Amino acid sequence: MSAEVIYDQASRVYPGNPGVRAVDQLSLEVPDGEFLVLVGPSGSGKSTALRMLAGLEDVNEGSIRIGDRDVTDLPPKDRDIAMVFQSYALYPHMTVADNMGFALKLRGFSAADIKKRVDEAAKMLDLSRFLDRKPKALSGGQRQRVAMGRAIVREPSVFLMDEPLSNLDAKLRVETRANIAKLQQRLGTTTIYVTHDQVEAMTMGDRVAVLKDGVLQQCASPRSLYEKPENSFVAGFIGSPAMNLATLPLSEAGVQLGDLVVPLPAEVRTAAAGLPEIVFGIRPESLRLVGEADDGFELVVELVEELGADAYLHGKVGDDRFVVRVDGRTPPRIGDNVRVALRGEGETHAFHPETTLRLG
Repeated sequence: MSAEVIYDQASRVYPGNPGVRAVDQLSLEVPDGEFLVLVGPSGSGKSTALRMLAGLEDVNEGSIRIGDRDVTDLPPKDRDIAMVFQSYALYPHMTVADNMGFALKLRGFSAADIKKRVDEAAKMLDLSRFLDRKPKALSGGQRQRVAMGRAIVREPSVFLMDEPLSNLDAKLRVETRANIAKLQQRLGTTTIYVTHDQVEAMTMGDRVAVLKDGVLQQCASPRSLYEKPENSFVAGFIGSPAMNLATLPLSEAGVQLGDLVVPLPAEVRTAAAGLPEIVFGIRPESLRLVGEADDGFELVVELVEELGADAYLHGKVGDDRFVVRVDGRTPPRIGDNVRVALRGEGETHAFHPETTLRLG
């Protein structure tokens, strides 16, 4: 059965706060088999949107479909979805095998069918040797895999995952997100995954939908979000460290950044015609240190983050803060005055100062 997911102008308005929409007219199509990540800061509506699809939150306006079925008003059990939460919600008195097969038991599956599905999922998740253990005997990562297994054995049309890795330590998070992405490719099940971690979003999703204040800002491939953000919010949210954004005066030659005039592409100049200033963006990795005699702008170093191979210089150009990625072996020191230039043309971004939309 096709498991395309469609949000059609779906809104969630909480009764006690009718003036604020937790999710505001969300329109989004998720093709069958896609891994879509919903990402945004706290309060952006990403978990609410997921819970609306799960049937755990009401849809006050619009509709939601899974395949050819309108599920807007269906109870959760009739939606053919399986959900993996941040908390593993395992039954402590049951073995791993019983936890994984419990939903099937409730649905009246035979013991033989349950064992077959549990064994297959356990093999996929490298849990076969833990099937007789209780959850307390497992690590956090193993418990999360059991929660994944419990979802897999149900063979749903859609997997919903709500920040499933946030309880894991950094190393295990990296390992587990690779495993989830690989597993989803193997199963081919439509998956909607919520996270506040944009690095997680960029490394896992076929596409990433960025939300802010309940409104969808942009939905595109990770590469498109990075290279062509549609507004200054997406520009500042996607990428680590964040894009440098500064409101700068506009002249015929370009924008004035310290003592450097940065030329702008013709299509940006046309789109910005009549504006006294624009929001100019450039990523830390698109900047480099140059010699004192070279074209560039002065940066006073206020903080150096050393990360081994790379270091990030934080400093000020006038009233604006900038971050520059440099070679971690010989970084400047706090208090140094350094000269910074752009790595190449075509790596700058420009946004309207009022609408925040991309120019050009």
